[in-house]
Amino acid sequence: MARTVIYLLIGIVFGITMFKSEAASWFRIYEMFKFQSFHMYGIIGSALVIGIIVIQAIKRFKIKSIYNEDIKFIPKDKGITRYLAGGIIFGLGWALAGACPGPMFTLLGAGFLPILIVIFFAIVGTYIYGVIKDKLPH
Repeated sequence: MARTVIYLLIGIVFGITMFKSEAASWFRIYEMFKFQSFHMYGIIGSALVIGIIVIQAIKRFKIKSIYNEDIKFIPKDKGITRYLAGGIIFGLGWALAGACPGPMFTLLGAGFLPILIVIFFAIVGTYIYGVIKDKLPH
């Protein structure tokens, strides 16, 4: 139960941050895909730099999770084709829906009910992937 409350609080803070920074704004996402504004690229770039720094700190100082468990990093293969294909599919979905998975729930929490359609189809797509994943080239 304690973990659920912690995750819920982290999610609420994340949602507020996404909303206040306008990262959940369809207009900002639209601007990004039309290369008209640096706003979203700045947010994504900042997250990337912070992520690199945090991961390097975890590796260098052997930082443990809040549950005192080791944090393991499993190396991935270097094949670029699947990452390129996945990125294109993800980007197209993001552009069509106007939201990636994080902002979808932020928008729902902010009262934008049409996002329920996007959430529904994201769940359907995840289910379909689960059904066919063994048949896909991984």
